[in-house]
Amino acid sequence: MFSITRRRFVSGVPALAAAAVSPWSFAQAARTRLVLLGTGGGPRVTAKGRAKPATLIVVNNVPYVIDCGDGVALQFVRAGFALDTLRHIFITHHHSDHNLDYGNLVYAGWAAGLRTPVDAWGPPPLKRITEAWFEVNRFDIETRIADEGRIDLRKLVTAHEFDRNGPVMQNTDVKVTAARVRHPPIEHAYAYRFDASDRAIVISGDTTYSPELIALAKGADVLVSEVIHLAGLENLLKKVPNASTLREHLLASHITTEDLGKLAAEAGVKTLVMSHLVPGDDPSITDAMWTEGVRKHYGGQIVVGRDLLEV
Repeated sequence: MFSITRRRFVSGVPALAAAAVSPWSFAQAARTRLVLLGTGGGPRVTAKGRAKPATLIVVNNVPYVIDCGDGVALQFVRAGFALDTLRHIFITHHHSDHNLDYGNLVYAGWAAGLRTPVDAWGPPPLKRITEAWFEVNRFDIETRIADEGRIDLRKLVTAHEFDRNGPVMQNTDVKVTAARVRHPPIEHAYAYRFDASDRAIVISGDTTYSPELIALAKGADVLVSEVIHLAGLENLLKKVPNASTLREHLLASHITTEDLGKLAAEAGVKTLVMSHLVPGDDPSITDAMWTEGVRKHYGGQIVVGRDLLEV
């Protein structure tokens, strides 16, 4: 049975509140933890919307950040983690709601005192994006090196590109495997599977129904998947000028609640966590409405993601 911890920050003090709450303690520190940093999909920023896509897996006290939507550094801190502990970043694909704050997250770690290497993993053009971000911010970086005695941030970050299915990285704590999923028109969009000693967690990235994701997620303890709500989508489209084109894209490249239920059932995952919710700013869509279509096909545990929720 899983437990959920919801961290709310009021005047900088975390309060725990959720169903099946299990307060974190140092005894749990070495366990593999899953924290949803941002659970809203798409590039639109709204006043009451969810934070942009980002997920945190912590294995043996080492953080692994998957995707870097706008505001990921702030969410990382709000979740109770120190930015100078940043070590590994994984990008599923190069849509802006998944990579926009990649460079900013690394910079925030550096500003917080980061002095240890950071490895970033993702499909092309991750190396070019990394180099371009450093060039855009070269004046600031070099000024702070000279004026504040900081080490060179550019020497700390290594970008690793891959363009096929298979193992991405492995250390003594975790093995990470990637599978290309179906997210047109993006050719290189990947899901990741993290296999640690105590649990296996799969992050879908952006995808429509994908047999490749089913194969990757077979028997996993947790699948964190994107999802769209069809009725909510129609309400969303009323707010945008490019409605017909956007509808075509979303239906062709994202997974509906019913298809997600079928996928989770075929993969045999123990717990399904719904994240990257589209629309992510419609309060009229209740948790029951999000799970209704999924439940038609999937009988396991279902969690409707919330920002800063720990599963």
